[in-house]
Amino acid sequence: MDETAKRHCTGEVGGGSGGEKGGGSSDGDSEPSMGRFTDHIIIDVLEKMDLASLCTAACVSPTLNSAVAYRLPSASSSDLSGFYLDEKTLKHVVRRVPGAKSLTIECLRMRNDSSIINILGEHIEVLSLLKYTHLSYDILRAIGERCPNLRSLLKEFAGCDAPELFKRKLAEMLQKVPLLESLSITIRGTSRDVFDVRPLGQFLPPSLKKLKLQQTDARLFVLWLDAVRKIPLFNLRNLSLVLDLISDDLLITVVHSLPHLVELDLEDRPFTLSSVGDLTNIGLQALKFCECLIALSIVRSKMNCPASFTRVDNKGMFHVSEGCKRLESVKLGGFAKVTEAGYLSILYSCRNLKKFEVLTSPLLSDSVIDNMTGVARSVVELRLSSCSLLTSEALEHLSSFRKLEVLDTSGCERIGDQAPFYISKVTTLTRLNLAKARITDVGLALLGAGDLPIVQLCIRKCEKVTDKGIKSLFHADRKICKTLSVLDVGYIPKITDEAIFTIATAAKALTDLSLRFCNGVTDAAVQMLMYRPNHNSSQLQMLDLCSCRGLSAEAIMLPLPLYAFHRLRWLSIGLTDIVAKRGIFSAICEARPKLVVCGVCCDFGCCDGWQWHKVR
Repeated sequence: MDETAKRHCTGEVGGGSGGEKGGGSSDGDSEPSMGRFTDHIIIDVLEKMDLASLCTAACVSPTLNSAVAYRLPSASSSDLSGFYLDEKTLKHVVRRVPGAKSLTIECLRMRNDSSIINILGEHIEVLSLLKYTHLSYDILRAIGERCPNLRSLLKEFAGCDAPELFKRKLAEMLQKVPLLESLSITIRGTSRDVFDVRPLGQFLPPSLKKLKLQQTDARLFVLWLDAVRKIPLFNLRNLSLVLDLISDDLLITVVHSLPHLVELDLEDRPFTLSSVGDLTNIGLQALKFCECLIALSIVRSKMNCPASFTRVDNKGMFHVSEGCKRLESVKLGGFAKVTEAGYLSILYSCRNLKKFEVLTSPLLSDSVIDNMTGVARSVVELRLSSCSLLTSEALEHLSSFRKLEVLDTSGCERIGDQAPFYISKVTTLTRLNLAKARITDVGLALLGAGDLPIVQLCIRKCEKVTDKGIKSLFHADRKICKTLSVLDVGYIPKITDEAIFTIATAAKALTDLSLRFCNGVTDAAVQMLMYRPNHNSSQLQMLDLCSCRGLSAEAIMLPLPLYAFHRLRWLSIGLTDIVAKRGIFSAICEARPKLVVCGVCCDFGCCDGWQWHKVR
């Protein structure tokens, strides 16, 4: 959170009394125009804004400042994800939204349990604690004691030291939250069994409808589910698991124990290539008993080894299509023996499909998209990642997808310059991922020629792209110049300072920029991004410079001027000379204590990898 916004959020800025101007108004010109709107209209608009937007609005004028001060105490939701607050700042922020029923907090900087415990209360119904690294399991007990009306809990933390202690504290909490409907526990940094879920069965609230566990042992989960399904009124509707192995036994037990499932999300991370006990067509056949299912995800990750579902073929997909006709969201990954016939059976059967995603499918061909005409009008998200047979021609009829907002063909290395031409016809597209495509500057020019309102764009590892292509992407002041917020141009060797100057000048809404492994980027580009307070680049909130070998240890000049890093929340300088010189690295952290400076190789916002390093 930038300093001006933080002051508004913590109450350090008044409501414009004493003739003071708003933080964003240097001459007061905006204030007369605000008088045309009644207080009722202004408050009505502010009620639809999130916390970050409210803080920004408060800086515009005294009128909005006062309106925000009136609005904050009645806010029902406070989403602080992306803001790496320390204990003191968190206390001030939460104090301004005392009645918030929903709290989402990044815990990277939290070192003391009391920072979280002291903000808990009976009013909280939804609580999400993200990147929970330095806090103890005592918070679980405190949640149970202080939040009796809790309906949803999400906890994401690193490691699982003392698993018996964890289970005991979790059990204590579950006994005191009888209204709990959703429980999500994600544990990062552990490779094998995290905890044995069986002892928790007797404490699960009958109200529980949604359960997410990452990660747990498949065999123990089967035994646990056999026991808990006998609990009166136990009726899960949403189940999400990350396991060591998805087997027929697991899937059959889940289906027969939870016949009213609406969403089923299974991912496994096997350690060997052995197919013993692996999922087969028989397991998928059991899905016919889930008549209420509208979202299905079955994925085999290659995190631990390059395994795939070798015992499932098209027949397994036929079982899915016959038994799950109500599916609106489908995600399938690692089915190496399934061809277009298997996927098409699902597309022909599920006429209300809104999301369709296939990962690492070596036999999926262009004909899958050619035959999606029946569902094209309803599909909003289409993701076909790491499908080696997919070519540009597959996207020829993409314009028939009238509602398509998300397109992801990352890892499809046969996608070439013709693809951006077809994509440019999809006027509803807001998120596009072309990572590892064989597109050149010509392809980017074709994409730029379309007038697409793209908010997120990834062209990571498109190695043939140069500065010229980046320039052509933003030509003629197209919509993308006004809408683009997140841009990833990482791993492109021919990207230089010139491209960065173009991006910073043309992309007026840019907040997140990834330049990781772009060795052509030098100190000049970084200094331009950081030290121009009235430039578009001053809007940056996340900047990834990981392994930019062209940067010197002095790329970020010290001492830092007041306006440097004005809005920046997160900066990655891993594998650069900056982090190699500990004195400079430490000086940056000390100069901007509210800025998370990542010295390793995490991706945007330390979204993955935070569990392995200390945040300064």
